[in-house]
Amino acid sequence: MSDIIAPTKPTAEQGASAASIALMDQLAGPAVRAESPLYNADLATKARQGAKTGGVTLQEHKLLGHLVIRGSQDNAAFLAGAQAVLGFDLPTQPLTSAESGALSVRWIAPDEWLLIAPGREAFDLENRLREAMSGHIAIVNVSGGQTVLELSGPDARAVLKKSTPYDVHDSNFPVGKVVTSVFAKSQAVIRRTGEQNWELVIRRSFADYLWLWLQDASAEYGLVVKD
Repeated sequence: MSDIIAPTKPTAEQGASAASIALMDQLAGPAVRAESPLYNADLATKARQGAKTGGVTLQEHKLLGHLVIRGSQDNAAFLAGAQAVLGFDLPTQPLTSAESGALSVRWIAPDEWLLIAPGREAFDLENRLREAMSGHIAIVNVSGGQTVLELSGPDARAVLKKSTPYDVHDSNFPVGKVVTSVFAKSQAVIRRTGEQNWELVIRRSFADYLWLWLQDASAEYGLVVKD
């Protein structure tokens, strides 16, 4: 891991002096084995030995980079900096998302977004965003505390109906929409990525519990685990 002490850009109110922040690359390097939040579930073995057909398919998109970005939509330099680095605008409409290539951003709150990127690109993206943005901003790397699960298939919506009180009907939850909601007595950031595809961002501390929940909720439809 490496630490970088980087000066923040001073605002007009701060004058010439600027505070310093510690930036840390959380990846230890390719020589160190990384374990996803669902490491103990051994999904790779279940994918090889389990059912090959069913109404629900589950896949963990593991070890991705998760950056929480905070800033004001009234700050043009903040929005322009994000666009310059990401190649697309931050979604500013509530409950929406945006993506390009391997990068995707979820609207979380009027001043908060969740950026998900390939794990080994997260630290570089954080540094580039800090350099491109100015004003009152915050970027926090939460990669180690979350993981992404994808639910797909003709019965994926039925599993969601068992798991969250949020209305996931087509009329209320079109492709591209994203919400943060209760999920099986825990919480998930739910994004619809296709007609039969849904993405869940879940916390590491609840990963094993939610894996057990999803197995049970999917049992009647047939669960296929994809590595």
